[in-house]
Amino acid sequence: MRETAHVQVRWADLDGYGHVNNAALFTLLEDARVQTLWASDEFEAGPMAIVDGSPHAESWTVIARQEAEYLAQIPHHRRPLQIDVWIGRLGGASVSVCYEVLSPDRSVMYARAATTVVMVDAASGSPRRLTDAERDAWEPYVEAPIDFRHR
Repeated sequence: MRETAHVQVRWADLDGYGHVNNAALFTLLEDARVQTLWASDEFEAGPMAIVDGSPHAESWTVIARQEAEYLAQIPHHRRPLQIDVWIGRLGGASVSVCYEVLSPDRSVMYARAATTVVMVDAASGSPRRLTDAERDAWEPYVEAPIDFRHR
């Protein structure tokens, strides 16, 4: 099962060639990750959204690794991109978040990517184990991880 985040390409995301800059893609993925994993009163969150992203949270999410495979240039769209998000792996203290970045009408896949997120205890700064609540919320979203073509 997957969640779909709706992420707007900003004019500032474009490079001199008129498409989304390679580094800006990771900001779009961050927006999708926050929409799908963080609980918030500011926007409607889905069932995967259980991470407390507030400044006083007891845990932080820290990025340990990111990888992207660019399949097509992402032009500016007035409608949001559709970014499908799922869990590729639940580890002891980490989770692999996978993405497919699609055009607003879902006819073009622009990129596939994965981010390893480590759960960290805010007080100690050390990694902490995934909680039972996190595992219960994310387990239905576990699918095969991305098999990058050019590894």
